[in-house]
Amino acid sequence: MTSTYTDSSALDLAMLLVRLAIGPMLFAHGYNKVFGAGGLKGTAGWFESLGLKPGWLHARIAAGTEMAIGIAITIGLLTGLSAAGVVGLMVVAMLTDHRGKGYFVFKGGWEYVLFVAFIAVALASAGPGQWSVDNAIGLGLFGVNWAIIAAVLGTGAALLMLATSYRPAKK
Repeated sequence: MTSTYTDSSALDLAMLLVRLAIGPMLFAHGYNKVFGAGGLKGTAGWFESLGLKPGWLHARIAAGTEMAIGIAITIGLLTGLSAAGVVGLMVVAMLTDHRGKGYFVFKGGWEYVLFVAFIAVALASAGPGQWSVDNAIGLGLFGVNWAIIAAVLGTGAALLMLATSYRPAKK
């Protein structure tokens, strides 16, 4: 039995729900880095302990990126590029804070950040849906090519940042 998917409003709702799951979560993470316990100073110290040098700079970049991309994903703006930002953030988290802790997040592993990165690439592929700023202004930054761009650009940016700034303590 062959079926053709034709219910565009169901897809629009699905993509809105994906955006509402990822966008506010990212914004909250960035907001917490600035205004949570310890604030930027505490975040900078944590980043230094992870090996991200200088911690004060990475705390600000990470918080700002998470908040800006969180808003953009939530409203469906620059979807393919925003998804690349999500991938970059998650790859950095995977290779620093979650590194060497196994797969499962309940043991500190990288399961969750990998999941978020994959969902971002899926969003770049499917697009933000009709209920988005991208649609309202006629931006089509989604599709298979944008999924590939999001994965490659996000991973590449993360690896470049780590190559220039990641200096973990020798064990």
